[in-house]
Amino acid sequence: MLVSILSCGKGSGGGDNGGGGSTLPAAAITDVSQERSSSGNTYSFTVSLTKVATSEVSVNYATTAGTAAENTDYTPVSGTLKIAANSSSGTITVQVKGDSTRKDNQFFNVMLSTPVNCTLSDDKGVGEIVNVNGLYLAVDNKGYDAPGSYPGYNLAWSDEFSGKAVNTDNWSFESGNNNGWGNAELENYTDRTQNAFVSNGNLIIEARKESFGGFQYTSARMITKDKRKFTYGRVDIRAKTPTTQGIWPALWMLGNNISQVSWPACGEIDIMEQLGQESSRNYGTLHWGPNTAGHVSKGGNVVLAAGYDKEFHVYSVVWKTDTMQFLVDNVLYYEVPFSLIAGTNPFTLDQFFIFNIAVGGNWPGAPNNTTVFPQRMFVDYIRVYQ
Repeated sequence: MLVSILSCGKGSGGGDNGGGGSTLPAAAITDVSQERSSSGNTYSFTVSLTKVATSEVSVNYATTAGTAAENTDYTPVSGTLKIAANSSSGTITVQVKGDSTRKDNQFFNVMLSTPVNCTLSDDKGVGEIVNVNGLYLAVDNKGYDAPGSYPGYNLAWSDEFSGKAVNTDNWSFESGNNNGWGNAELENYTDRTQNAFVSNGNLIIEARKESFGGFQYTSARMITKDKRKFTYGRVDIRAKTPTTQGIWPALWMLGNNISQVSWPACGEIDIMEQLGQESSRNYGTLHWGPNTAGHVSKGGNVVLAAGYDKEFHVYSVVWKTDTMQFLVDNVLYYEVPFSLIAGTNPFTLDQFFIFNIAVGGNWPGAPNNTTVFPQRMFVDYIRVYQ
């Protein structure tokens, strides 16, 4: 707060503020921080006196722009606030205009001046417009798009994320840190719209740097377990992925029997994994084995063109009875024949989908002073053909 002590002399209507034994009350204005709504908000700033006024007190006020713009983000006001004798506070209201866009927070100021029968101990109130939780985010949709059909396949299931919220018939949220999810991850997964929401035809998963539940980062981890599960076919997921140190986006699958046989016996299919600091490399991997001591993985990677993170790409697997193929933008870059699997092959049973952004972990490492937050993964659709 900017502190300004302005005294009222006898000529400005002040009482005895000197040796007469009487002191004037001091006025201070509060700050206000509110979530912005789509229909607009009223911000109420309280001006409080340090003691009850013995005569009417007045102060002039006027809004000034900060990062919020007059008439675009709020309606400017000015005038004189009068606090009646035997009262100790008054209110100044400012109308903030409606907007549901997710963006940086903004602020404006309410400045006090020209006190009468009081002094000013705090003459600036800051109005913070909280935009970071808005549920609309425009997305540049350019990039590769998959065909709507393939010879010999029928569409078995899809989520086009065209509604107003995550479809809970398809998805559940996993929450907490769960001891780092086996990877020493640093985030706290939540089911809040701050971390996962649907806007403009896309699912958006957002990783944030914020203190929540004893952890310093939040994100979302969504699963289709026991809701949408499949064996064999082609999976296409159109997504735009984040890039920065310590960020680990993934689109993947686990065996629906994981609760019975545990990992890796359930099998794992990593359709897309990327490391934020490796700004153009995509990984596709299979994991299996009877137990963690017998864990086996086979995978490959492909380097994408510079600037790949500015566009959507389609990450795919073609899951056959004898092999798993990994593709980006319909180009095959790696294949695992199931003849490599000794013992029980878990890829003959149903798997469910997982979408998440991890923060930190053994593989990407922790965020550092180059890491930028928030980071977002956009998913246009997921389509399963059989």
